[in-house]
Amino acid sequence: GIYGVRIERVSGNLTDHFGPRTNVIRLSDSVYDSTSTASIGVACHEAGHAVQYAQGYAPIKLRAAIIPLTNFGTKIAWPLMLLGVVLSSMSYAFYNLVYVGIACFSLSLVFQLITLPVEFNASRRAVAAIEQGGILTQDEQIGARKTLKAAAMTYVAATAVALAQLMRLLIIFGR
Repeated sequence: GIYGVRIERVSGNLTDHFGPRTNVIRLSDSVYDSTSTASIGVACHEAGHAVQYAQGYAPIKLRAAIIPLTNFGTKIAWPLMLLGVVLSSMSYAFYNLVYVGIACFSLSLVFQLITLPVEFNASRRAVAAIEQGGILTQDEQIGARKTLKAAAMTYVAATAVALAQLMRLLIIFGR
């Protein structure tokens, strides 16, 4: 139901994505050239992201808005923590840099938490499009759902890793 979205091939594996600035769905060689249930699921998932942007889906707008802050925070987090530990030998006041670094690192967890509903929603949209459009048979739909569920679980795992790392930092440095 949306128009003006191009589909392009992009090199590499697992490089499939929707570019909202250019309004382009980019599919990796292995997905672009394939008619497998997994590839169709991935392509429909990326189309789901295009629909999210077109419909103004709030979580994807929020995620897009915090990307610059998250990127900055994760780049300076470790240097700040290291600097805080090193400089705290001169004055304990410098130890506050460790806490600022941990706060910056926590932005990665916030990003992951916001990403979860975005990815699950894009997969739900993909399944609906596959079913409603009659793109795959009933048996093939099962395979596409399994692929989309496995892909979504990678985001759950990334969130768990970010949470575990934040907890580790708090245990190590959080007196």
